[in-house]
Amino acid sequence: MSSDEIKKKYLDFFEGKGHIRIDPAPLVLESDPTTLFTSAGMQPLVPFLKGEPHPKGRRLVDVQPSFRTVDIDEVGDNRHLTFFEMLGNWSLGDYFKKEQLEWCLEFFTKELGFPKEKLWVSVFEGTKEVPKDTESFDRWRRLGIPEDKIFFYGVDKNWWSRSGPPDKMPAGEIGGPDSEVFYEFDRPHDPKYGEDCHPNCECGRFIEIGNSVFIQYQKNEDGTLSELPQKNVDFGGGLERIAASVNGDPDIFETDLFKPIIGQVEDQAGVSYAKDSGSDRSFRIIADHLRAASSVMSEGIEPSNKLQGYIVRRLIRRAVFHLSLLGVKDLSLSVSKISKPLWANVSEGMTQEAERFEKALARGTATLTRHLQASGSVDGKFAFDLYQTEGFPLELTLEILKEKGKEFSEEQKKSFEKEFESHKEKSRTASAGMFKGGLADSSKEVTKLHTATHLLHAALRKVLGEHVSQKGSNITAERLRFDFSHPEKLSDEEVKRVEDLVNEQIKKDLPVSFKTKTLDEATAEGALHFFGERYGKEVKVYTVGDSDGEWFSKEVCGGPHVLKTGEIGSVRILKQEKVGLGVVRIYAKAG
Repeated sequence: MSSDEIKKKYLDFFEGKGHIRIDPAPLVLESDPTTLFTSAGMQPLVPFLKGEPHPKGRRLVDVQPSFRTVDIDEVGDNRHLTFFEMLGNWSLGDYFKKEQLEWCLEFFTKELGFPKEKLWVSVFEGTKEVPKDTESFDRWRRLGIPEDKIFFYGVDKNWWSRSGPPDKMPAGEIGGPDSEVFYEFDRPHDPKYGEDCHPNCECGRFIEIGNSVFIQYQKNEDGTLSELPQKNVDFGGGLERIAASVNGDPDIFETDLFKPIIGQVEDQAGVSYAKDSGSDRSFRIIADHLRAASSVMSEGIEPSNKLQGYIVRRLIRRAVFHLSLLGVKDLSLSVSKISKPLWANVSEGMTQEAERFEKALARGTATLTRHLQASGSVDGKFAFDLYQTEGFPLELTLEILKEKGKEFSEEQKKSFEKEFESHKEKSRTASAGMFKGGLADSSKEVTKLHTATHLLHAALRKVLGEHVSQKGSNITAERLRFDFSHPEKLSDEEVKRVEDLVNEQIKKDLPVSFKTKTLDEATAEGALHFFGERYGKEVKVYTVGDSDGEWFSKEVCGGPHVLKTGEIGSVRILKQEKVGLGVVRIYAKAG
């Protein structure tokens, strides 16, 4: 059974249970500073899980592409991925545990043909605040799952929220206990993972194929949990893991989702993919990372040093490095040949990034060689500095040291890890301090410049073309920063045309107004928008000009804005710069 057939069976099955199919959210939620990527199907549905009515009803189903940066360093075994597709169905205050667990089992056994004796389940053992989930336990028994195949786990395994267990959830975050389903493969337990085997054992005998989350709690300001006004179901089933279970092989890279990529890598490397061969880890990293990078790039994100672009750059460079470990010499040509048959629309950007990394590898190797000649050894700080400045992986540093007969001790590795953790903590702190919506505050000056970004966006589209779309903004009282899609920096003439067009609208003292509409209505009348389904039922559409007649700009936005463009005074473009492939940044100020 192919992965496409699994997806179709799943969507058809739940549509037959009264669910309405919804479009998946983008991987990158534009102008949302709280997250880099969509990491779960429920992410765009949070307002509706909290009680807001969804325009399509209370039973929903979809297949959501998802990306989780926390798993990048885990990729290389037979089950971890950064990019994956999640089968999802939801009850927004409609059915609950009884129906969900029954339908979950029915789909796995009747639609996919899994023998019931191959399925094991887990349920929540409870805390002081949240009771033990005996309801799910009893339900699974009634459905024919033997008691010795039902396991109770705590908050680390059977509680789900976007932030983890209850003590990690910020105020306002929603979550709840869950019940997972595991498929058992025909392989013995590996005692190196412990004396006893169980569904959450890491020995490879089990793989999780579905998780029914009962979202019924919200974190309060005082750290306690309170029940939501409605009890929700949020099911997620990883397509890749389900496909592996259908194959009866725990290696997800043996599925049709990865075999074309693996085959291309085999052709380029002249090495066959074989599990537990020593090179299998490199094959898996290449396959996952190039698939993930292409999926993000298909939404307009190019490799860069910031945010999503940095993740794309890291994925491509890590894939290129592992191609080098497989003996591939012409790395950028190899990436081009791998990507073109599979992702023709992004192969050029991937190849260019591979070329840049080839040069970085050459520079890093030369720097490391000179350092060894001068000092005779490498410590953790030097290895980290090489990683940070050249993107030179620690794995490659260790390979070169090994080749030269040098030792990198455990103490030196710990030193590297300490520097790396410090760097990650600084990055987390910086990310936490990002302006919500890109605005420093709601002051008069910030409000002027925020409105000016609408004028700037519209002017750029009129001068450069409708391919221009906002990729981010940051506004303070002193200046605005506006990122947009365009292959190259503007010429001096184009900068002047944009600036003149913006100031022309300011001199006209055009009215700035908003109306509340559905997203479909807003789109139909030409309003630009970047949030997708997470907007909910209604949105604010801000118009510069006559909202029912001739207008200059129309965008879905959350405010704040001036009442008339004349309040802005004037706008002057200060400078521009490239911040990644296909992304240009403009700085401007009022007055």
